[in-house]
Amino acid sequence: MTNRHPRLPRLAAALGLCGALAGTMGTAEPARADLLDSGPVADFINVFKTQAIPRETVAYAGKERPGTIVVSTSQRRLYYVLGGGAAIRYGVGVGRRGFSWSGTKTVTGKKEWPDWRPPAQMLARRPDLPRYMAGGQDNPLGARAMYLGSSLYRIHGSNEPETMGAAVSSGCIRMTNKDVVDLYDRVKVGTKVVVKD
Repeated sequence: MTNRHPRLPRLAAALGLCGALAGTMGTAEPARADLLDSGPVADFINVFKTQAIPRETVAYAGKERPGTIVVSTSQRRLYYVLGGGAAIRYGVGVGRRGFSWSGTKTVTGKKEWPDWRPPAQMLARRPDLPRYMAGGQDNPLGARAMYLGSSLYRIHGSNEPETMGAAVSSGCIRMTNKDVVDLYDRVKVGTKVVVKD
């Protein structure tokens, strides 16, 4: 795999050195080897990644209240309703055939750089999956996750940005890490989520 950002290894080394120096100067937090994998530096790097489906503010004629999330699985788009006839539209990946769903849920939890534990139903289908994966750039949940009620579904980031606009998940709504951070910062626990065909 070619590195499209030739300065990143030097940046990583410099940031690692800064972290190591900070660790020797008596700071409370030790230097982390995974500085570029999760946390604020990883969030910053994700801002510069290109998007196959650009995020944009669009006209919106739905009747949902401002602050509502509306997912159109047929369009493979997520709308964050702003009010005044406008919404922010994001490209998303949705559930593949047999795993798509519709209904109304509520955001019951939010997590930055979440760990991943595949549910039992997924492990039954894919016993080759790891039982646990720490949060980070390689984690399937990506940079952020918003948990939907008591269901197994989430709106989350993805380490597969090429799947945006496709029906590929086990029912979760996938976003690029760049987009999920933007949405996460707008959404509160208790936000209504409407998933439509």
